Amino acid sequence: MISIVIPAYNEERALPATLRRLLAHAGTYEVIVVDGGSQDQTCEIVRRWSLHDGARAPLTLLVAPKGRASQMNAGAKSASGEWLLFLHADTLLPADALSQLYALDSNLAVQAGGFRHRFSSTDWRLRMISWLDNFRCVRSRIIYGDQALFVRRVLFERLGGFPDQPYLEDVAFGEKLLTVTTPVLLSPPVVTDARKFLKMGVWRSFLRVLLIILHVEYKLPYLPRVFFQDIR
Repeated sequence: MISIVIPAYNEERALPATLRRLLAHAGTYEVIVVDGGSQDQTCEIVRRWSLHDGARAPLTLLVAPKGRASQMNAGAKSASGEWLLFLHADTLLPADALSQLYALDSNLAVQAGGFRHRFSSTDWRLRMISWLDNFRCVRSRIIYGDQALFVRRVLFERLGGFPDQPYLEDVAFGEKLLTVTTPVLLSPPVVTDARKFLKMGVWRSFLRVLLIILHVEYKLPYLPRVFFQDIR
């Protein structure tokens, strides 16, 4: 079984589409949304969808201290699947995502992976950011959080889960993964809602992504917390 863990914080705008796409998938899986103290309708949306007749899988709402690492670790601890898939609340899985993961179940050479990435906008600058991110991932095999990281639960627990840090927990966990396995990269891509990047400003967003890549690739000094401010 696959356990899909979604960390959420004030995601009332994007979460309905994510759940609608996700809960239309066939197969045996569970969905665990872990809220980090939302002040909007995020939790109510999850409660409504948990009772939705069209849902094909159980949907659980948990609460954990705000922070993706804290929320995803809480969801993983509650999960019962052999695979853990960590999905951002504003990101849509491709239609065959879970079937691809089921197909990998018996291939023990594959222990972890993620998907290629693109944004919902057709803005050429955002397409360039996605191209750069995918190129980076092909080269480094470090899966970022918005690429729907999946990992076998036994391995996730053996590695101690996501490091308890306020940001770049996905990169830190990806570096630990690389010490024991080489994650696979699947297509077609996941699609992330572009609104946060558009609201931040595309060029500012591009600079932010570029600095993160340089920080990871060349071990530059730690980036300040303000660099990771919430954009909703």
